[in-house]
Amino acid sequence: MRPNDTFQTPQLPQRDLQVPERDAAINVVRGQLDALYSGQDSASESQATTTPQAASPSTSQPAQNSDNTQQPGEQWQQYHTAWQNYYQKYYERYYTEHVHKAIKDQPLGTQAIKATAHTSQQISDAVTDTPSKEKQEALLDLKQKLITNVEESAKKARKSRHFLPIAAAICVVIVFAFLQYNRVLISNVKAYVTPGSINPQNIVVDPTADAKVGPEPKLIIPKINVDVPVVYGVTTDNNEQMKAMEAGVAHWPGASFASSMPGQTGNTVLAGHSSNDMFDKGKFKFVFVQLDKLDKGDTIYANYEGKRYTYTVTGKDVVTPTGWQSVIKETTKPMLVLVTCTPIGTAEKRLLISAEQVSPDPNAAAAPTSSQSPDAGGGMPGNSPTFVERIFGSR
Repeated sequence: MRPNDTFQTPQLPQRDLQVPERDAAINVVRGQLDALYSGQDSASESQATTTPQAASPSTSQPAQNSDNTQQPGEQWQQYHTAWQNYYQKYYERYYTEHVHKAIKDQPLGTQAIKATAHTSQQISDAVTDTPSKEKQEALLDLKQKLITNVEESAKKARKSRHFLPIAAAICVVIVFAFLQYNRVLISNVKAYVTPGSINPQNIVVDPTADAKVGPEPKLIIPKINVDVPVVYGVTTDNNEQMKAMEAGVAHWPGASFASSMPGQTGNTVLAGHSSNDMFDKGKFKFVFVQLDKLDKGDTIYANYEGKRYTYTVTGKDVVTPTGWQSVIKETTKPMLVLVTCTPIGTAEKRLLISAEQVSPDPNAAAAPTSSQSPDAGGGMPGNSPTFVERIFGSR
């Protein structure tokens, strides 16, 4: 390929590259750009670039062709980039000098730093506090709206002709539920908050000691803070049992082998309330409310005819009101059986705690007296009738 062919390829339309004035201007600009990067004198460079103008067209044509291989747009872009770099470096040096001056000037620099920090903190606090304040205001508005809506609804309800009948019906239901289930509520409360009423003088230091006590029959269970009188000499009649339990726990002679007294071979059965209606008589309506907390090895004391008998728990059973025969069996040992209703607040089943005498010597226990009650045909004593049972006469 010939040199003339390569020169004609990059030519742009409507551009006359042979005009001397235009070529001279381009050479001047090119010389100035080269002077910026090479550090040469722009005057000498411009003089050198004007030399081809006086030369003959035949001598300047090859140089012109070699310099114009780049497009005019690219040349102006390079020119613009060069000036941008120059101004950028100039302002960088300008602001760097002022920063160093501010740092050297300590009082002024400290105040500026403090002022800037204070302003930054104020802006941060404002940004932080704004959402919280808006949130609080929104919550207050919501709360006020809810209160207003409730008040308006209450006013409308009170003005309604159905308000009094509905309120009266609700009161009746509440009263009825309390009368029917008060024993459930109170017994569960007492099972957890009642501290007990055991007399400190009845706390036994040596359970095997043969100690003499007062003539009043008593049952003492230290673990559940029970110190209650015992009523002997009652029959298996439910009404008589309920009357006796108003004064403490009642002796229940349920069978020929369950009618013994403390210190005699056989079973001494004592019944007490775990819960009863709060309107019933007596102050021992919840005396056995914590009886289910007894476990094997716990100690029970029974004072009878001026003598203290010590028993150790051996078993715990839950039976139906008529299922006592599966637990209370004939025995040649002096035994103590405690009976109460379970679950507390109901009379559905019976909880039986069995204990064996350990002091005085159980081998020296006497035989039961001849005045023994016949076998009980009914069930073991329970709670008094509930409110509904009293109204409808059912049990």
